[in-house]
Amino acid sequence: MRTRVRGWRWRRNPLRRRSDVVEAWTVLAVALLLLLGAPLAGAIAGWWAHGEARAVASEQRAESHRVRAEVVGRPPGSLPSVQAGSEHSYRVTVRWTEPGGGARTATARVPAGTRQGEAVDVWFDSRGRSVPPPPTETAVWQHTLTIGACAAGGAVAVVLLGHSVARGAATRRRLTEWEREWALTEPQWTRRRA
Repeated sequence: MRTRVRGWRWRRNPLRRRSDVVEAWTVLAVALLLLLGAPLAGAIAGWWAHGEARAVASEQRAESHRVRAEVVGRPPGSLPSVQAGSEHSYRVTVRWTEPGGGARTATARVPAGTRQGEAVDVWFDSRGRSVPPPPTETAVWQHTLTIGACAAGGAVAVVLLGHSVARGAATRRRLTEWEREWALTEPQWTRRRA
């Protein structure tokens, strides 16, 4: 039957080596870094990403304007299987009336499934080119959570890699110490002369 003695690396005893103490402190440091450091790194990275994403969204909103337009062009009969962008959309001719001006016509991206005669919201930049809508608050939060989770995961990976390297070094040192001590002890056990 095997018994485990908890905390033997911390207590004074004749079998404890310096590598055992280093390994015990390393485990404590790794536990603290995993429990406190990784979530903190994720929170800081997420906070930074949130600020950046909100600034980009505000800038895009300032540089573009939304227009409620009527689809006047014929939508394509079938959509290609692969399209750029996250949601399926296609280009079609739309018409809208400017405030205090006449009717304008342009080509803009509209969501898939839009029919001729429907009113849709389209976004244009200052030069009148069709642009995708600025990120919503949901998209900003998705970006924030993704960056925060990746940063926390990266911190965990770095901590575990560092622990693996430190543990490997401690094991090599321990084996070297055992070999040196066995070289002194072995002649007494085997009755051999060194």
